[in-house]
Amino acid sequence: MSSSVSASQGFISTSGFGAYDLASSGTSGTFSLSDLEVNDVGDTELLSASWNQDYSCFAVGTNNGFRIYNCDPFKETFRRDLKNGCFRMVEMLFRCNILALVGGGANSQYSPNKVMIWDDHQSRCIGEFSFRSEVRAVKLRRDQIVVVLEHKIYVYNFMDLKLLHQIETLSNPRGLCCLSHDMNTSVLVCPGRRRGEVRVEHFGLNLIKIIQAHESHVACFTLTMDGLILATASTKGTLIRIFNTMDGTCLQEVRRGTEKADIYGIAFSPDAQWLAVSSDKGTIHIFSLRVRVGGEDASARSTPCQNPLLLPHTSSNSLEPLISSDAGANPSLSLSFMKGMLPKYFSSEWSFARFHLPVTSRFIVAFGSHNTVIIVGFDGSFYRFSFDPINGGGMSQMEHIRFLKADFRAR
Repeated sequence: MSSSVSASQGFISTSGFGAYDLASSGTSGTFSLSDLEVNDVGDTELLSASWNQDYSCFAVGTNNGFRIYNCDPFKETFRRDLKNGCFRMVEMLFRCNILALVGGGANSQYSPNKVMIWDDHQSRCIGEFSFRSEVRAVKLRRDQIVVVLEHKIYVYNFMDLKLLHQIETLSNPRGLCCLSHDMNTSVLVCPGRRRGEVRVEHFGLNLIKIIQAHESHVACFTLTMDGLILATASTKGTLIRIFNTMDGTCLQEVRRGTEKADIYGIAFSPDAQWLAVSSDKGTIHIFSLRVRVGGEDASARSTPCQNPLLLPHTSSNSLEPLISSDAGANPSLSLSFMKGMLPKYFSSEWSFARFHLPVTSRFIVAFGSHNTVIIVGFDGSFYRFSFDPINGGGMSQMEHIRFLKADFRAR
């Protein structure tokens, strides 16, 4: 599989809605200011939705352009309604003015085989990547652009758009790929070459770790910001496993349910104390994690260390699911006296808090501030829920917004 890059020397300005400065190459490309003519868009269909790297914003691609929304407080930051402007991928770079755009759809004039690096401050395309096959995903960090094809991943330097790495994968139609976003680490996770495998690339350490995460194909995964902890789910969708990315050890396993489910999204809280999971069952699950990383949170509960660790966990010997004596622990069934005689189901850790959404749609999930969870649905809905970090149980709805409506235009 080959690719081509179009760029000319220049600097990217990040003053649009930005938070930092970044120098890179630029090009006039094929996507110009004339494309930004607003037309009568009519009904808007959501084609994609994705968080930025710190979950403070999200971007949506529509059948007539793209939009950016701020999460707290919720508001539309800006939109671009374009002629024949279907975008099935819109990837943000934190809160700066740089976006990665991929076209697609029956009426789109933008190719699904091309990634456009768009500078909204300059209102122009500053770089392009063209491929022979359809782009499955694009991921950004401050120093890298990662393009995911079905069988291959390309990693480019953000400064000059030069190719740094090529990684071959098992068939990856979902475009699974995840990056760390701490500038002290450079970690990429992608599917391996065999079913159920994930490949962890620690670029800064020249370390590759292959983890046999599941027996079934991997369906979804996510990293902590520093890339040291990984959560994975398979196409079966019943179990979520937590791994140390340095040595590949499984640190914890939690159970979403017993029936097969399509996992839509997994997210760590910023302190890695909680994990949120969304699926096609319509229920948002929150799990309490016993995984901690070195630093403030680890020092509060254990001896400080540099690597992730698994803290001791106690559970009840009751035959009924209940909250363990430790505050914030997941409910579990503990039948230790029958260990080895019953299926693993009977020793599972279940979700600590949960909420069932009233509609059936694809949802992505993330953590907000102060024990809240934020959810974006492909039906054009935004939710904010709060959960009790001590007692768990049902979550409380705080906010519900239909953001595709006209009255939520940017002001």
